[in-house]
Amino acid sequence: MENSDMTDQINILLVDDEDDFRRILSKRLTRRGFYIRQADRGENAIQMLEEESADIVILDIKMPGMDGIECLRRIKKMPGMTEVIMLTGHADIQGGVEGIKSGAFDYLSKPVELEHLIRKIKQAHHKMQRIQAEKEEAAFKERVTQQMVVAERLVALGTMASGVAHEINNPLAVIQDSAGWLQQILDKPQMQDMPRRDDFQKGLERIEKAVKRAGKITQQLLQAVKTQTTEMADPSSFVETDLHKLAQEAVTLVEPEASLRNISISLTSREPHPSAWTDPLQLLQVLLNLLSNSVQATDDGGQVFINLAATLEEAKIIVKDNGCGISKENLARIFEPFFTTKEADQGTGMGLYVSWGIITSLGGLIAVESEVSKGTTFTITLPVKK
Repeated sequence: MENSDMTDQINILLVDDEDDFRRILSKRLTRRGFYIRQADRGENAIQMLEEESADIVILDIKMPGMDGIECLRRIKKMPGMTEVIMLTGHADIQGGVEGIKSGAFDYLSKPVELEHLIRKIKQAHHKMQRIQAEKEEAAFKERVTQQMVVAERLVALGTMASGVAHEINNPLAVIQDSAGWLQQILDKPQMQDMPRRDDFQKGLERIEKAVKRAGKITQQLLQAVKTQTTEMADPSSFVETDLHKLAQEAVTLVEPEASLRNISISLTSREPHPSAWTDPLQLLQVLLNLLSNSVQATDDGGQVFINLAATLEEAKIIVKDNGCGISKENLARIFEPFFTTKEADQGTGMGLYVSWGIITSLGGLIAVESEVSKGTTFTITLPVKK
């Protein structure tokens, strides 16, 4: 009895109103290692496919109620990839041709020769695998292209931002010194009863707050540019890092903020101790930023997930939330400096820009996927070995 790994992977729905034919064929295909489900009419087949998809549908053309051609058309409108092999009577060749025009992979005449049917099933499945592989390759090439475009743009922005940061620091220092000088005057005894003193005090406090915010932005800019103009981080800071332990540390630091809004953070790992060759302090900074962003983007009672996985070549850290998500137009700019969807007093728009620079300097990649109202997923990929 032949029972290959390939046949074990193929999920087949057999649709035919002839009970004896359907049962016998199902039994013979099951013996050959296929996973078989049965439906006695088109309406039932559509319902079953809505509940659980199939790789291949073997579909009789002549059935009461919804015939095979209509059922085929309904199947082809469903999401995902499902190939259909039509079954016809000897006198209904035209039905088989109509099936192919409507999207069927092929048609066979009854009585069905088992080996011929199995060959068609494997050919249809091979076609599905080829199409899926082509889609994955195209998606990979698109991601790489996008990352290259983002990298080039961010390096250019970073160089410009460095000059801007240096130029801003000088007037900031003047503003800060002047505000301090005014505060000293305001604190003198003879100024305690001056008209509208409280208004002047509030104004100085606003100036001081704005100066600190601007100073923080310029520091982040300079740090980001320093990181991104260095091809790799300092090799002496690289060690074999236990990612589970590091992620747990990040969760512990963010949990107080999350617990205030009843947001749960779960940490899972495919391996007991996934590791990467990296700088743990810099990686921790990135994890804290991603987790904090996820918590802030998630409604009260929501969830944040961290998933860890590692192979012999690379390690992945996935931070996922079920929060508000990011629109497509904003997603293309998410790593740009100063770009933020938060309120002005809640974020500088530098966190993800700095995180991108750190991960790049560590020899890794950071990618994002998101859908509005469903959540966001950040994936960090790092080398495992030196």
